[in-house]
Amino acid sequence: MSVQSEMGDWLQRPRMSSLCCIQPIVSQLTALARRLCSCAGRDRRAWLRSPPAVTVQKLPVCEVFQGELEMVDHLANTEINSQRIAAVENCFGASGQPLAVPGRVLLGEGILTKECRKKPKPRIFFLFNDILVYGSIVINKRKYNSQHIIPLEDVTLETLPDTLQMKNRWMIKTSKKSFVVSAASLTERKEWISHLEECIRHLLTKTGRQPSTEHAAPWIPDKATDICMRCTQTKFSTLTRRHHCRKCGFVVCGDCSRQRFLMPRLSPKPLRVCNLCYRQLLAEQKKEEEADCQQPEQYRSAIPGYEPSSGDDSDKSDDYKVDQWPADTEFYTSEVSWSSFHS
Repeated sequence: MSVQSEMGDWLQRPRMSSLCCIQPIVSQLTALARRLCSCAGRDRRAWLRSPPAVTVQKLPVCEVFQGELEMVDHLANTEINSQRIAAVENCFGASGQPLAVPGRVLLGEGILTKECRKKPKPRIFFLFNDILVYGSIVINKRKYNSQHIIPLEDVTLETLPDTLQMKNRWMIKTSKKSFVVSAASLTERKEWISHLEECIRHLLTKTGRQPSTEHAAPWIPDKATDICMRCTQTKFSTLTRRHHCRKCGFVVCGDCSRQRFLMPRLSPKPLRVCNLCYRQLLAEQKKEEEADCQQPEQYRSAIPGYEPSSGDDSDKSDDYKVDQWPADTEFYTSEVSWSSFHS
C-alpha cells in the first residue's frame, strides 16, 4: 500500500468515528421522528428495535407526535442523556438543585435574553421534558448560578410583537412568575416555542390536567416609565425610587403602594400591591368570606390576610456580577443561533 493511500485512510478514520458525529441538540428530533414514523408504518415501536420497512406510509399528525414522545422516552435511559444532565448539575454546582430523576430527559439548551426589572440580561435556559431550568451566566458553559426551576405543566406561552430594543419575543407565564424572553432569530424562537408546547401538551395529557388559567403579572421594566403609572404625578429620581405592584406588575411610587396583601399563590408572606389592586383584592376577599359563611364549619377555608406596607421591596439585582457575554447591542442584533436541541 502506498504512503499516499495510507495517509488517505488515516485522514478518513476520524471522520468515520462516532466522536466526530456531533449534531445540533433537538432541532433534528422532530424531523427524525417523522422519518422513522413514515418508514415504520403504524407499528411505531418497530423502529426502536429493527431497521425501518421499505414501504412509506403517511401518518396522522397525532401519530407523528406520539412517535416523537416515544423517542423522548427512549432517550431517558441512555448514557448520553445522563451525561448531559450531570454536566448541567456541575455547572450550577452546590447552589443548584439535583436535576437527575428517573424518566427526565434534557431536550435542549440555549441562551435567551430575559427582560429583567432594570434591563434585559442574557440567561442560560435548559429544556427538559418536564421542567424548564434557567439561571445567570458567570462563565458560559462552565459556571451558572441563581438557578430557577419551572414545572412545564404550569407554563403558558404567549407570542409578543417586536419592540425597538428587542425582537423575537414571547412570554413565559406561570402562576408564580411571568416574564418575557427573546431569541437571537425568528427560527430560534419558533423552535423554542414548538418544543415547549409539545412537552406541555404531553404532560397535560399524561396527568389529565387542564391548562393553567391563573398567571402572575409580568413586571413592567423600570425604564418603561419615568412617572408613577397609578397617580401619574410622582416623577422617579435617585431619591424617589420605583416599586412594583405584585398583582398587576405596574411601576408605582411609594405613596401609591403602601399596602401589602397575602397572596399564597405567589408567596407565603404579604406582598406589596398598589392601592387600586389592594381595593380589588379586599373586595374579592369579602366575597370569599361571605361565601364561606354560607358553608358548614368543616368546609370553611382560611382567608388570606393583609397588613400595611413598611420598608422597601426585596428585589434582587445581579448587576454586580460580571457575565462573560457580549454587550447588549451585540446580542440583540446577532443572527447567530445561541440555542441547540438534543436528539
